[in-house]
Amino acid sequence: MTTYNWPLGNGSKLEFTIFRLNVQWNAIGGLYIFTYPLENGHWFPLYVGQTDDFSTRIPSHERLEDAVQHGATNIHAVVVQTQQDRDRWERMLIQYLQPPMNNQLR
Repeated sequence: MTTYNWPLGNGSKLEFTIFRLNVQWNAIGGLYIFTYPLENGHWFPLYVGQTDDFSTRIPSHERLEDAVQHGATNIHAVVVQTQQDRDRWERMLIQYLQPPMNNQLR
């Protein structure tokens, strides 16, 4: 599986696995980013979110269609076991990356 390291803004990074939009998701919690590729091998983050269950959250996500209309081709995801870590890292990613579809936590 292909991965990408997203910066948290404090010098550390989180390694996300890159998925196509139409994959079968597991019932586990973590962080996700709706993205599209840039020409230089990097990715553009459209939206950062968290879930306690990828299998129920991603397929029915209220922002997924908007993300696709903005060019999203992939979802980057990482399993994060604790709610405390999900909250902290989601906030850090949004504040550092400033994804255009996130209005909160800026």
